[in-house]
Amino acid sequence: MNAGSGRTLRDLPHIAQSVATIIGTSIGSRVMRRDFGSLVPDLIDAPSNAVGMQLLRAAIVSALQRWEPRITVTRIAFRRGAADGQMLVDLDFDRIDGARREAAQLQVPLRGLAA
Repeated sequence: MNAGSGRTLRDLPHIAQSVATIIGTSIGSRVMRRDFGSLVPDLIDAPSNAVGMQLLRAAIVSALQRWEPRITVTRIAFRRGAADGQMLVDLDFDRIDGARREAAQLQVPLRGLAA
């Protein structure tokens, strides 16, 4: 279901919404699902150096491995967004939920991080 409109979502738009929800949710913030989410919100103020970016990659991959069984992440890249303090995550992945494996890509904005 689309979080904004309440309409039905399928395929890539549903995966994109799920990925953004997983990445943007702090672990421990969901009352009935305390273990849901990722460490990404905790890394918002981490340095944007090589170590900080590797921690961010690890947080994204581990959360998606656990909570999004329809995909396997193949590449993560970061770049500066148009808004001040915004970073975009370019996420390449294989969809493994259908009859055949399919490569796909999406962008997820991370607010509060500067590249």
